[in-house]
Amino acid sequence: MYASRVRASLRGWGGVGAMAVLCALALGLVLLLPCTQRVPDHAPRTGQPVADGVQARAGSCKDSEAQDQTLSPSGADGPTIDAIKSRTGERRKLIVGVDQNSYHWGYRNPNTQGAELEGFDIDLVHRIAQDILGDPDAVQFKAIPTSQRISAIQDGRVDMVVRTMTITCGRLSQVAFSAPYFKTGQQVLAPKSSSITGYNSTLAGKKVCTAAGSTAYTKLDADKKGGTLPASTDISTTVPNQLDCLVRLQLGEVDAVVTDGALAASQAAQDPTVELKGAAFTTEYYGVAMKQDATDLVRRVNRVLVDYRSSGWQKSYDTWLSATLGTDSAASEPPAPRYLRAG
Repeated sequence: MYASRVRASLRGWGGVGAMAVLCALALGLVLLLPCTQRVPDHAPRTGQPVADGVQARAGSCKDSEAQDQTLSPSGADGPTIDAIKSRTGERRKLIVGVDQNSYHWGYRNPNTQGAELEGFDIDLVHRIAQDILGDPDAVQFKAIPTSQRISAIQDGRVDMVVRTMTITCGRLSQVAFSAPYFKTGQQVLAPKSSSITGYNSTLAGKKVCTAAGSTAYTKLDADKKGGTLPASTDISTTVPNQLDCLVRLQLGEVDAVVTDGALAASQAAQDPTVELKGAAFTTEYYGVAMKQDATDLVRRVNRVLVDYRSSGWQKSYDTWLSATLGTDSAASEPPAPRYLRAG
């Protein structure tokens, strides 16, 4: 059972060779899943107090408030959840898109039998499966590249994506999100010997790597066009998976990486020759992504998160992230949710 799994820390696997092995791992994809969803607009709230939100109007979304654009919690089943529960035999599993090479988030630990998937995101997936199917191990994991997270949901290849995915207005026009389960911000990762000091003029003439389809690339592209980022900064290097940027950095093909600080800190833990440069220059929130019309599933995940913040979130943080992010940082406690209010 999940509760008895060995939580061995990953040791001695930094370096290009191990990274390449992990990046080469891939999982198959599944057939389209039936998804037609609609549920009543009701949501009993219990557990941790939360703040009420205001229902968004079309075109009124702001990225600074995107994390609030979610439905209030409900434990009720609906068409989407019924379809998941109706799967029989070995197929009766929650199908979830995850990463498999983000250290301490979603990664295959070679020190465990079968190189099992472990990490902060993986813990949350098991909790959701426990609530919906009564079994934390009733999960079929699908390794999804950063650039395919949205299409995997829209195409029905997965029921949801739990993969360090930032909630933004642009993404809300394509998928639905749960309430936020983690707070982070973009940061620069570079060799300790580098002259780069952060997200500033020291990036002039430097080659920066980001993941395709990531908020990091969107930010760099907008800032370069707006003149905030030096015009000579080369942001042309994009990769399918964020960890590939670390490999490029190790090979000397790029000068820096820009990614979520939470991910960058884990990568710095893997490779002692690199470090975070400067403070975070954005504020972002991770959410569980689902189909836009999967309203019953969104509400159910939000219900799970209410309980998870009270019992489970902190234990997972202490296990996976406290060593790199600290015990008293802004990331060390779950963000308070806000929900849309009908009417």
